[in-house]
Amino acid sequence: MREVKVLGMGCAKCEKLFENVKRAAEEAGVDIALEKVTDINRIMGFGVAMTPALVVDGEVKAAGRVLSVEQIKELLTKEG
Repeated sequence: MREVKVLGMGCAKCEKLFENVKRAAEEAGVDIALEKVTDINRIMGFGVAMTPALVVDGEVKAAGRVLSVEQIKELLTKEG
């Protein structure tokens, strides 16, 4: 199971990224534990200056942009 976090304060782009992650996992058949992180202190703890951000298994994979479903599927299916 991959641990995935979407970091953001609830903006439209943050919501879009969250939905894209859910769709990507479903389409790729990857089991994920998905969490939406809205607490600014937790977001800052990842060293992220811009949201939305995507964290997979504790590693920031993207910040300040919304990845496509295809891009997320690629991240989720790499190395496990």
